[in-house]
Amino acid sequence: MAHPVVHAEIRSADPDKTRQFFAELFGWKVASEGAYPGYTFIDTGTPEGTYVAIGPRQSAEDEVLFFVGVEDVAATLARVEELGGQIVQPAQQVPGTSFGVFADAQGHKIGVAANG
Repeated sequence: MAHPVVHAEIRSADPDKTRQFFAELFGWKVASEGAYPGYTFIDTGTPEGTYVAIGPRQSAEDEVLFFVGVEDVAATLARVEELGGQIVQPAQQVPGTSFGVFADAQGHKIGVAANG
């Protein structure tokens, strides 16, 4: 299986201000509401490309994350730990997808996601 970047996410202390900033800078628009309050998918103006979302912080610091497509989120996160990385956000299920976030051995945070 190829492992493309399938999703990018801007996590913000103030998602409304963040959406406004990028709307004014790039012309981005809210495409739809997500599964969490304050979480929205963004229309970046092109039908192709990576999905982009803006939502509330889910940890103490602001983050910009990209998510890599995998077949099994839980199995991938288990492999992360075997390779010396750490789980930042355990596997979670929301309608239509599962996801998790890890830090590699150097502390870089990356998400993984799977349909279903």
